[in-house]
Amino acid sequence: MIRKDESRLEWQSKAVLLIVAPWTAVSVLLQGNWWFTQVPVVAWTALGISGVFGLVVWRLRAGTAGAAATGAVISASLMLATVRYPYESSWLHGGLLPLLTVFLLAFAATKIGATKKEQIGTAESKRGRNAAQVAANLGVAALAGSSALVLGWMGIEISPMIVALAVITALAEAAADTVSSEIGQVFGGQPRMLTTLRRVDPGTDGAVTLAGTAAGVVAASIVSAIGGWALGVGWSVCVLCIAGAVLGLFFDSLLGATLERKGWLNNDAVNFLSTLSAPVFALLVLLAYSYAHSRHASGPVGVWLYSLSW
Repeated sequence: MIRKDESRLEWQSKAVLLIVAPWTAVSVLLQGNWWFTQVPVVAWTALGISGVFGLVVWRLRAGTAGAAATGAVISASLMLATVRYPYESSWLHGGLLPLLTVFLLAFAATKIGATKKEQIGTAESKRGRNAAQVAANLGVAALAGSSALVLGWMGIEISPMIVALAVITALAEAAADTVSSEIGQVFGGQPRMLTTLRRVDPGTDGAVTLAGTAAGVVAASIVSAIGGWALGVGWSVCVLCIAGAVLGLFFDSLLGATLERKGWLNNDAVNFLSTLSAPVFALLVLLAYSYAHSRHASGPVGVWLYSLSW
């Protein structure tokens, strides 16, 4: 939830936007230029679909003009960074589908129980989300994809599976966070503070409900499943994406109950950090997998980890 007075922390929203927007915009220019010289249909498809996506977001009033533009750039960046070979003119196999899934889930969850949310003062602005909110929720996924490409140009090769894992987990957490909050306000009853389990008013930073949490897990599972299919990863990676997203969901509530309530972080900073925590957790599990497999390949732990074939 957004606090009543965040004016003194507005710099954090601007910082998030400055971290995400310029980087993704430059990556789109560089990637788009490269694809135009190699396989033009890739560039035209990514830019065209992303432009339409941004226009739809703006026309549906799901976001401001700035938010729609930011979403379009993030969409193009994800599409260009997750192209699968052979391309075969298919935009289905890439980062667009899980991104669209996040948008549809968030849009639907926001509309559910809109009257009740207006009554308790937690409804989203009539103009929709702003650019900083979009960057805070979707920026990590775009940064993960474009950063991998930059490292590749520097001679540091990153496995496509790692990129897919980071992108899907970040998007799954973004969906889980939005859906859990929106659904919890309508069907969750009186929420409890995550850190103390005391009952608090709906919309309180750091408060959780059983219904909202369950809805968030379902949303993360949907995005992970669709993202896994679109990016061509196995079920084990999808499970890891769900786990990372759920951890990020609770980390979001933890930050809300502590640093946000104390006035140290605003909502955009919390969303960005919690979305970042999700792929970090998933990657740490991968490191643990690699370590355990190398040390205990013949033991029960190693056998179980080895069964998670990518």
